Amino acid sequence: MDPVIVFGPTGQVGSVAALTASSLGTTVWLAMRNTSKPIPGLSQSSEKEGQFQRVYADLEKPSTVSQAVHTAGAKRAFIYLVHHAVDHLAGAIKAMKDAGVDFVVFLSSFTIYTTQALRDIDKDDLLPYVHAQVEANLEDVFGADAYVAVRPGCFITNLLSEKEGIIKNDVSLYGAEFEQDSVDPRDVGRVVGHILVSGPKKGQKKVYVYGPQVRSGYECVVTIGRLLGKDLKVTILDAKEAYDNYIRAGMPLSFANYSAKTLGTKGPDKGNGERFPKYREGVENVKLYTGKPPVEFDEWVNENKALFGA
Repeated sequence: MDPVIVFGPTGQVGSVAALTASSLGTTVWLAMRNTSKPIPGLSQSSEKEGQFQRVYADLEKPSTVSQAVHTAGAKRAFIYLVHHAVDHLAGAIKAMKDAGVDFVVFLSSFTIYTTQALRDIDKDDLLPYVHAQVEANLEDVFGADAYVAVRPGCFITNLLSEKEGIIKNDVSLYGAEFEQDSVDPRDVGRVVGHILVSGPKKGQKKVYVYGPQVRSGYECVVTIGRLLGKDLKVTILDAKEAYDNYIRAGMPLSFANYSAKTLGTKGPDKGNGERFPKYREGVENVKLYTGKPPVEFDEWVNENKALFGA
């Protein structure tokens, strides 16, 4: 079995993708900007005993990508979005192709739910736009059949942004009505790892991955409180208050505007309607690829109570 290369193996998805690929019997090269950084879930002893190798690479430096792929002898690669990459990873993608990679799995985003062509998505729609440009670059270089875009929903770990308020029992919440599926990043990583080693199923090229329940932001926070044994005080912020908080936290102006605009709505339809037809498929994809249903919201919170001070 040919080795695979995982760029960004210290991330919450990349780390699980690497572990999953190894468990399926292939050698995994861990491509990192800092090769001494620990990999979540992978102890030093397990790394030595397993089929893991580390190699330096930076997706914003195509020459290092080329060298890493040559060193690994990898034919398959996992990559992730680098938000500030001005070329939307075009250089890295070409370097991978030229170095011998023939299949790529890209961690994209569910926000690309429009029927518009990838290049036609408006720049003001920040998240779908930046992910779509990488997908378009992959299509240009590898062709539509040689890459898979994994498009996960809202990570349940995003709720850790409310950690401080939950611990203090005083949550200031924006996005109270925004509906989210709260997918466990571990489920996403497991799906990625299986696709990286074995390829997609049912001819899928855009693989949506979702959590099994849809709740509003308010319902998510209240549910966390209930599971922690708390009757949380929740104050709902308006758009201006949220925007000001984003700016104070150091969020770039464009992202602050986008976040305030997007989270002020219910978000895209999570049913099987015309606007968002892939939700049920995305839930089922977890079991399709991993053999297990997606992690339930309550299960994740109960496993991670310590993160919320319990």
